[in-house]
Parts: sequence; C-alpha cells; structure tokens
Amino acid sequence: MCGIVGLFLKDKSLEPKLGDMLTDMLVTMTDRGPDSAGIALYTAGAEGRAKLTVQSDDPQADFAGLDSALGERLGGSVSMTIRDTHAVLDIDKGAIDAARAALSDVRPSVRIMGRGESLEIYKEVGLPKDVAARFDLRGMGGTHGIGHTRMATESAVTTMGAHPFNTGPDQCLVHNGSLSNHNSLRRKLRREGVHIETENDTEVGAAYITWCMMNGATLGEALQSSLDDLDGFFTFVVGTKDGFGVVRDPIACKPAVMAETDQYVAFGSEYRALVDLPGIEQARVWEPEPATVYFWSHDGAPVVHEKAA
Repeated sequence: MCGIVGLFLKDKSLEPKLGDMLTDMLVTMTDRGPDSAGIALYTAGAEGRAKLTVQSDDPQADFAGLDSALGERLGGSVSMTIRDTHAVLDIDKGAIDAARAALSDVRPSVRIMGRGESLEIYKEVGLPKDVAARFDLRGMGGTHGIGHTRMATESAVTTMGAHPFNTGPDQCLVHNGSLSNHNSLRRKLRREGVHIETENDTEVGAAYITWCMMNGATLGEALQSSLDDLDGFFTFVVGTKDGFGVVRDPIACKPAVMAETDQYVAFGSEYRALVDLPGIEQARVWEPEPATVYFWSHDGAPVVHEKAA
C-alpha cells in the first residue's frame, strides 16, 4: 500500500504554490506509506541548459567543490544549488550524458536522482512531512509535479528505493502496486541497453516506458503497451516535461481518484488528498477507468487512449 499524488497546473498564477500544494497532498497520504517519500517537480530552466539532481549520504564532503570539479571535467560552466542531501547541478544541455559519466569519477559516492531540462527529484527515507521539510519543498514552484509515499514490499527501505524513478530525460514514474514479472523484464531491458539502478519493481516499470519511447512510441502508446507487457497490479502516474499521464491495470484494485477544474488537474490515491485544493467543490471528480490511459499536456488537449477490446 502506497500513496500517489499528482498536480498539473493550468493556471499560471498557481505555479509559485505548486510545492506547497503538493506537499499538503503528500502529507495527507502518510498512512499509506510512512517509510519514505519523494516529489518530482517540473520547473522552468534556462534555454540550452539541463539539470542533474544528485544525492549524497555525506553531502558536506561530496558537494564541496563539486560544481567546479565537474565544470573542469566538462570544459564548461556548472552551477549548483544544494538542498540538504540533494543538489541540482545546472549544466549545458548537450553535456548531460558526459556529466553523468564524469560524476562516477569526480564523486563516485554521489547518486543521480533525476535528469532533464526541467525535472528536479527530491526523495529520502522518512515521513513525508519530514522529507518535505528537509528540502523546503513548500517553497518551490513549477508547472506540474508528482509525489509518492512508500510502504516497502518489493525491496529495502532506502533512498534509492524511494519513488519517483527517473529513467529517461524529464521522465519519471510513481507506482502503487506490485509487478510480478519485473525480474525477467529487468533482464530484458538491461540487454536492450536500458540502465536500471535498483532491484525495485517500480524502476522496471519506469524503464519499460523509457524503452518504449526510445523505440519511437509516444507516452500514450507506451502506457498502452504496459497493459499487455506488465503483469501484476499497478496504478502509474508518469511525469514528462510537458505534462503527466495516468494508467491503471485492467483489474484496477488500487485506489485512484482525479479532479479537474479550469485551474488544474489533480490525482490522488484517495479523495482526501484533494480536499484542500482551491475550488475542489466545483471540480469534476471521477475514478480513472481500468486499462485506460489519461494524459494532460501544456502543449495540447488531454489525450485518452482506451484499451482495445
């Protein structure tokens, strides 16, 4: 049992409040997952720049001079913003792959949490309210974001086992459920060249979506394919640079509720995660259908792909 939240903002005036709103939603889901928590936020980035969110168990030592050391290795400018055990490295967009490789030499104990032009991921072991306070998530803004509170069932309670999982640029995934074929699928994806860091079943789900998109699928098509290729019970919420998508398995035994107004689209494992959102009394509220893909994008209208009979 885990808790998922997601918030896609249509109203730009709400963007400075994204972190605050998502934190309230996440904390409400604490009893669904007290082991660890995480939030992915999509924030504005400078043209031609990209972000690497990294984590260290010894940030005082690992983050000291990291921006200078990485910049020297890459031959370009690198700036760094530190938030507790995490840091966001701002680098040239074209150097993101080289930066990932260089980090293993420059600071081998530093682990990459997320990468992309706008994606930042913050996650740690602990209660959601404590994790949010450590990173000052309430003070962060953005266009959309997703979050997760975890009750571990498939792997150890660690920072790397916490959600969200990032397996492709500006792409991340949170999950409530359990995938029964993750071991065989992990082996297949690794043979296909997809990097998978942990033994967590959710990371395999995220990597599967990345693999589909690497092979030309849209996000909607990738989520649609997951209904055929992933075994088990799952509710996925996937974040991308432009929006977020939702899909539930055909049995749909994991709870989910959505709400939409002129200001936002919101997702929660339970309705109580949504009750403090502005204008929720006038929102269209519904339970996502089984085996149906929903997606909202800042670049266009929502797309719904229903599974063929």
